[in-house]
Amino acid sequence: MVEGNTDLHLADPSIDMSLWAGREDPEPDSLRWHQVVTPVKPDSAPGAALLGFASDAGVARNQGRVGAAEGPRAVRRALAPLAWHRSAPVFDAGDVSCHGNDDLEAAQQRLAERVSTLLGSGHLPLVLGGGHEVAFGSWSGLARHLEAQGEARPRVGIVNLDAHFDLRDPSHVRSSGTPFAQIAAECDTRGWPFRYACLGVSRASNTRALFARARELNALVREDHEIDALRLDAVVRDLQRFMAHCDHLYLTVDLDVLPAAEAPGVSAPAARGVPLAMVETLIESVRDSGKLRLADIAELNPSFDIDGRTAKAAARLIHRLTLDT
Repeated sequence: MVEGNTDLHLADPSIDMSLWAGREDPEPDSLRWHQVVTPVKPDSAPGAALLGFASDAGVARNQGRVGAAEGPRAVRRALAPLAWHRSAPVFDAGDVSCHGNDDLEAAQQRLAERVSTLLGSGHLPLVLGGGHEVAFGSWSGLARHLEAQGEARPRVGIVNLDAHFDLRDPSHVRSSGTPFAQIAAECDTRGWPFRYACLGVSRASNTRALFARARELNALVREDHEIDALRLDAVVRDLQRFMAHCDHLYLTVDLDVLPAAEAPGVSAPAARGVPLAMVETLIESVRDSGKLRLADIAELNPSFDIDGRTAKAAARLIHRLTLDT
């Protein structure tokens, strides 16, 4: 076991390079992530930037199983030993931490600032959750960036791979179950179109009111039982038609979209879910669109992870998402 890049000067104290550790192979061209990831700096060349959102305040407010605040560290540990197949760089941008349930809104704003800064430097932010309340902070950062670029009415497509719509009414309490309703309200205020695709949703886990809300918002919806080997190509075509009418894409993956056997370490494990192989196909379609500006992985809860399965699934998704195309 060797430590990765611990001798580098860390301008951001939230960047813990000790997490990037693993074996080193003697053969040429045998690098692994822990040997390549470096702390992001103001003058870093554009690349993918891993930014943690250490929060489970939204999960707690949503009466779920807390523990997702430790998710970002677990994802980094799972990424560290993976084989390196990129030509562009990857950076660690540290963590935004949420200090208690009352700090959630402020933490989301801090996340938005960091995401906007990374986008302004030419990076692709990959945000590591944390509960799915991460989505409102992530999207807010992209919105800030687009406004700074002078875009008056951008068509931002949200592709959410999730067992839940997360469209609950935020007027009662803002939580991990409300981010896309909050984003819809923000789009309405700004005069922006709200374009939302939720793939893998479970009818058993979402009320009739939530399905009605998705219809009102003209969301693209595909339920978990609709995504199988026979119909996957049709779902990909639906997704591609959705993306064709977007200027920018924000991809968000709630790990509870996966079957419980593949992702036990989440707040609400799925009784059915969408298999990892099919989720990979969907995210690759987003990756290859040329419109991806931002992505996040949400709801990893190491407290309930069995053999690190969920962390490994999250790491594999990031690995696939960042492969050079």
